[in-house]
Amino acid sequence: MTIDMLPRLAIPALWIIWVICWLAAARDVKRSRWREPAQTRALHATPLVLCAALLMTPRWLPPVLAVRFAPPGLWLPLLGTAIVAGGLGFTGWARWHLGRNWSGWITLKDDHTLICSGPYRVVRHPIYTGLIFAFAGTALAIGEWRGILAVAFAVLGFVLKLRIEEARMRETFPEYDRYTRQVAALIPYLL
Repeated sequence: MTIDMLPRLAIPALWIIWVICWLAAARDVKRSRWREPAQTRALHATPLVLCAALLMTPRWLPPVLAVRFAPPGLWLPLLGTAIVAGGLGFTGWARWHLGRNWSGWITLKDDHTLICSGPYRVVRHPIYTGLIFAFAGTALAIGEWRGILAVAFAVLGFVLKLRIEEARMRETFPEYDRYTRQVAALIPYLL
């Protein structure tokens, strides 16, 4: 194996390991008391499905999306691989801090608690932040316009989801408004 093969092998491996760990951790969560309706789930899930399709299925896309936005080389794929690893690691740290409160959908759990520790001191939605960075790293490693479009879809999906989620958090936790004034939603000092 040569160093230029590393990103092509490491990025899919990182994503596969992440999915396996994520699915395994999803088995130990609290029972849901309330779950978001299917319509709102579709609203924020659709852009994320489009993001994944853009990153995973280049042969089915219009050729214009396969045009490179950066010249080929090794440093962008290596940087992208590091960003993917960092982003997925950040999601894992956030998932660990959520513990049994975690859900892939917007839910209210039995004995739901507001988590403000660990990465939740940095951003209110660190899992979304980590995934946006992981998608951006994947896009950077690919170096094609489809990656940029994929990241745009990911940001759209997560912004839609966090708006719905934050409305529920405000209803559930009286202290949530204070938390939103102290901690950025996705990126400190920006968003």
